[in-house]
Amino acid sequence: MVKDTLNYPKSSLNLGGILTPFDVPLVMGIINATPDSFYENSRLTSVDAVLKVAEDMLASGVDIIDIGGYSSRPGASQVDENEEQRRVIPLIVAILKRFSQVKISVDTFRSKVADECLQHGAVMINDISAGNLDEKMFEIVAKNNASYCMMHMRGNPQTMMEDLTYVNLIQDILLYFSNKINQLKALGVTNIILDPGFGFSKSTQQNFELLNNLGQLKVLNLPLLVGLSRKSMIYKTLEIDAVKSLNGTTVLNTIALQQGASILRVHDVTEAKEAIKLLEAIKQSS
Repeated sequence: MVKDTLNYPKSSLNLGGILTPFDVPLVMGIINATPDSFYENSRLTSVDAVLKVAEDMLASGVDIIDIGGYSSRPGASQVDENEEQRRVIPLIVAILKRFSQVKISVDTFRSKVADECLQHGAVMINDISAGNLDEKMFEIVAKNNASYCMMHMRGNPQTMMEDLTYVNLIQDILLYFSNKINQLKALGVTNIILDPGFGFSKSTQQNFELLNNLGQLKVLNLPLLVGLSRKSMIYKTLEIDAVKSLNGTTVLNTIALQQGASILRVHDVTEAKEAIKLLEAIKQSS
C-alpha cells in the first residue's frame, strides 16, 4: 500500500537561481510576524525572536522560511499595506544578513508588498488568494521571475467561510487552478506551486475529503504545498487545542506525503523532517 503512494513529482523549482528538485519533499517553516496568528506560540514580533526561530529551523534542516505579516485565520483583522511591510521587510533583511543562504518566501496577497519583499531578497511569494485579491500580483511575480505558490480560497480572510458549497470539491479545485495556471503561463511564470488550501473555504469534513483525494491534484503536474500544521481540522476532531496538535499534524502530514505532497508548510520543522526521512526509508527499501 505505502509502496504505491510514495511517488513524488519529479519536477524542480528555481529558488533564487538555484534549481531545487522535489525528489525528496521540502519543508517550509512558518514565521508569523503578527500578533493574532491562530497558533499563539508562533506569534513573533521582535527581530531577535525571529532570528532565534530561524536559527533553530535551519539547524533542523528547513528548506524555505515563510514570513507573514497578515494573519489569514478566519475573521482576522485587516492590516494595511504599510503595516504589513513594516512587520515583514526588517525580518527578511535581518535573516538574510545572518543566514545568507536561506530561501525566504513571503505570505502575502498584495502585489506592492510582494514587490518590495522580492526586492529585499525574498525568492517566493505565497499568495492565499491566487491573485484574486490583487489583480497586479501575477504581473509582479512575472516581473521578478519569482516562484509563486497560489492557494485555493473563496473570498478573503474575513469572508472565506461563508460559502462552503461545492458541486464536486476536487473537480472545483482542479478547475480553479487550471484557469490560474493558464493566466500565469501566459505571463511567462513557470515556477508555480499549488496549495489546495486546507482550512480555507472548507469545512472540517471537506478538509478530510480533500486530504483523502489529494493525489488527484497531481494531474496538474505541479508541486503541491500542504499546510496542515496545527489547524482546526486536527484539534476540533481530537477535541484538543492548537498547542496539543503536533502529533495530529505529523499524522496528517504523513498522509499528505503519501498522497504526493512536495512541500510541507509547518510550525515544527524537526517533526516534519522526521516524517519525510522515515517515508524515504520505506521508499528506498521497496
